Amino acid sequence: MRRPVEIAYQDPRTRTYLGSPSIARASDGALIVTHDYFGPGCPKNREEEEHLSTVYRSEDDGLTWRYVTHIAGAFWSSLFAHDGALYLLGCSQQYGGIVVRRSEDGGYTWTHPADAKTGLLFPGGVRHIPPNYHCAPMPVLCHDGRLYRAFEDCNPCEWGPGFRALVISADLQADLLDAASWRMSNKLVFEAQWVPAEWGALVRPGWLEGNVVADRQGQLWDVLRFNSAPRVDVAAMVRVDQDGRQLSFDPERGFISFPGGMTKFVIRYDAASDRYVTLSNPNSRPDWPSQRNRMALCVSDDLRDWRVVRYLLEDDSGLTGEDSVRLTGFQYVDWISEGDDILSVVRTAYAGAHNFHDSNRVWFLRVSEWRHMLEAI
Repeated sequence: MRRPVEIAYQDPRTRTYLGSPSIARASDGALIVTHDYFGPGCPKNREEEEHLSTVYRSEDDGLTWRYVTHIAGAFWSSLFAHDGALYLLGCSQQYGGIVVRRSEDGGYTWTHPADAKTGLLFPGGVRHIPPNYHCAPMPVLCHDGRLYRAFEDCNPCEWGPGFRALVISADLQADLLDAASWRMSNKLVFEAQWVPAEWGALVRPGWLEGNVVADRQGQLWDVLRFNSAPRVDVAAMVRVDQDGRQLSFDPERGFISFPGGMTKFVIRYDAASDRYVTLSNPNSRPDWPSQRNRMALCVSDDLRDWRVVRYLLEDDSGLTGEDSVRLTGFQYVDWISEGDDILSVVRTAYAGAHNFHDSNRVWFLRVSEWRHMLEAI
């Protein structure tokens, strides 16, 4: 495994932080990375909302990176390649509408979602009037001729209990910039009575940042980060039926043990190893439920039972254990698998960050010959 390459740095004194990294391979062979900006000092729009993203290119497989352009009105967005083009799918701003853009020149220029024919898929409300769409750079799944992507509607706009899980989908051959090509499922609210009694009282329980994944039987699931504090390492599995029209949750089987379930994770199926894979933040400090100062490769055979394979990033800055969990974060990882390697981008709080959450860097990390690591488990 190579050392991380720094794509972007933001001085914490700006009170602007780097979030939501995503990665894809363009048809011209370049690697493309995007991230957005958050925090009290970051650029805001007329509604005083965070909304700006930046695009980078690497033409040497991640050894060096260069800035390409900014995109206004793109937040919490994920890159994906489809039919020779790049797409950027996410929100128009913090708690905004759902929008998609297309680039046909490797990320240099992008379409603008001005209306329902050009990428404005599901409009949001004004200043936290519902709908308040939310997501992170989550995977776009191609399954049985359709593309699927998970979002949430935060209604009421309260972090945690307000998140309602939903899925949008479109036919693989459709015009992805046309809102008529997409449909949305029901919006599934989390019910507090679903929490097992033996867990005791949770602080702001709720689900968010879901992954649409197909199990071995072809059943679709939205596997979500679950805010389970003070418990740790829990995720939720929401069933997706009727080609993305219907979500449902079985509280008897819907909660699973998941290393790093308290923070965002990306799940992908790897055909070569025949396993489900994620890069996440397993917790070793139950007294610190949001621990993010180490990042691990984790796998599952069935989406339900997960195990840690190897820790890929751990804090080497010399901080004490207490200061490390407080100040360091390797988090919100997006990744793709190519050949024998995993190519990942990491929202990073390290060496000078105000805290583990307010990330001052975006790193690129190549995990070479990662499937060999599975031989030891």
